[in-house]
Amino acid sequence: MTTYLDYNATAPIRPPVIEAMTEAARCHGNPSSVHAMGRAARHRIEAARRAVAALVGREDVDVIFTSGGTEADALAVRGLGRETILVSAIEHDAVLAAAPSAARVPVTGDGIVDLHALQDMLEDTQSGLLCVMWANNETGAVQPVAEIARLAHAAGWLLHVDAVQGAGRLDPADLAEADSIALSAHKIGGPPGVGALLIREGLAVTPMIAGGGQERGRRSGTENDVGIAGFAVAAAAAAEERDAEAMRLRALRDRIGQGARARAPEARIMAGAAERLCNTLSLALPGVAAETQVMALDLAGVAVSAGSACSSGKVKRSHVLDAMFPDDPIAGQAIRVSLGWASTDEDADRFLHAWGAMRDRLSPAVR
Repeated sequence: MTTYLDYNATAPIRPPVIEAMTEAARCHGNPSSVHAMGRAARHRIEAARRAVAALVGREDVDVIFTSGGTEADALAVRGLGRETILVSAIEHDAVLAAAPSAARVPVTGDGIVDLHALQDMLEDTQSGLLCVMWANNETGAVQPVAEIARLAHAAGWLLHVDAVQGAGRLDPADLAEADSIALSAHKIGGPPGVGALLIREGLAVTPMIAGGGQERGRRSGTENDVGIAGFAVAAAAAAEERDAEAMRLRALRDRIGQGARARAPEARIMAGAAERLCNTLSLALPGVAAETQVMALDLAGVAVSAGSACSSGKVKRSHVLDAMFPDDPIAGQAIRVSLGWASTDEDADRFLHAWGAMRDRLSPAVR
């Protein structure tokens, strides 16, 4: 049996989500139809908007359902109509690809946006769009988005926050001043292929997809009613469990990190001095390539990730760690362990056993 520790890539679907999706699939009305089955589908979607907004503690937003976090990020970057765009150097590829010419705000060695550099860059232009993720998908480093929002708005800028990893794990009060927020269902135990862009009420967004005018004209195409029903249940569960799960997962994360460091003093925890997601550990083993570690652990029945994976599944060097550690080989030697709703103490023990055996076999420190 595989020990699954790759929740930041995708989380297992929660059983209540499957039940909700199965029930929704049995009522197959088009949400745009005026008959009873269509109205029932529309009712589920509107209820889901409220559940998704509640996940991030916002009532003053319009919820636009999308095909996932990538589309939500792209819609914000391309649809908010700002010619000048700034992005943090550690943003997800979804943001970087949507704004390839954007200037990049540097980060510290712990992966936190350099606020002094950011302020200087904001003041160089009268207005624009700033994109900063709430929590990094690789290191778990949490950005001070409330302070970043204050700086952005004082300079006349909008702030878009990719909250795909932070939603359901961090205090939503941090997002109170964000102008737009991207979310994804499958990171919180919902189905893949469903996401949302939350836009502050009154803020115009130009659609990328035209057609039947669904989602109030901002994202055409028949809504994924079944997936959205699952998203709503996952959002409600993540919101309800947030505090208790944060405590439980933080203990598991620290157990793994401390256990690895006890076994291998040369191991390094990336962003270790920063506030990090309760479920995320970026663990570097000097002298051993990340791809080698991932493959060795996979052969031992443990599923983890390293950096970002392209569509072929090949591991590429992490731009996040490159931004934190320029010209340092450690950027290519870290794996990501990420936990979630079904993670257990036994999972942590199995990881430490497999990782320790791998380290003893491969690390230059024991040769």
